[in-house]
Amino acid sequence: MTKPPQAGSEDATAGLRAIPEASVARLAVYLRKLGELAEEGAETVSSDELAGATGVNPAKLRKDLSYIGSYGIRGVGYEVAALVHQLERTLGLNHRQAVALVGIGNLGHALAGYGGFGGRGFPVAALFDVDPDLVGIHINGILVEHVREIPRVCADRGVTIGMIATPGQVAQGVCDLLVEAGVRCILNFAPVVLQVPDEVEVRKVDLAVELQILAFHVARKNLATAATAPAVNGHAARGVVNGSGGLAE
Repeated sequence: MTKPPQAGSEDATAGLRAIPEASVARLAVYLRKLGELAEEGAETVSSDELAGATGVNPAKLRKDLSYIGSYGIRGVGYEVAALVHQLERTLGLNHRQAVALVGIGNLGHALAGYGGFGGRGFPVAALFDVDPDLVGIHINGILVEHVREIPRVCADRGVTIGMIATPGQVAQGVCDLLVEAGVRCILNFAPVVLQVPDEVEVRKVDLAVELQILAFHVARKNLATAATAPAVNGHAARGVVNGSGGLAE
């Protein structure tokens, strides 16, 4: 079995960069399921079992795991504990990733109150806002501090990941403060595109866009259902498809 590059080496960096981003996202899904299997006492898992549990094609799963040098054992599959360790190392979860959350509005407050981040290796270490009614309170034992304190607090607490849940018009300024503090990875919930240096990684989460994508799939399924519905007096039961691809009653 090919061994993955040792962390910290040039080969390790090259190896991580060679993993497609879509595969990285699936590796995180595999890790979550493997964690559940480990809690249930499972020692091994086949590629077919893990693929079925995560909704991935088995061939794609084997390809994804090959990026981290894990090929399994014929007739046995993958050792759960070893694969968990390998995935955690690849995803950077074998050391603490302190998180700072900026913006304690409705969404931010929900994120700040969620206890699952710490259990997955992402403890929230700092909270920030500008609202005088929020600055000075504690959420989950963490003091909400003023946004102007971002550079000092993030540097002092070794924050590696910033989450921005502010209104769009102030998100860039908050981002600049995080970058100034040395934060190089940002999860952005604000409805804007952030401008950052090349060495800073930004992941944008736009819930409205995700809902629009789901609405597209709903519409497509409805269209397909209408197109294949049994004919009633020469028309589909729920409408017919017109010449432009739409529905006509």
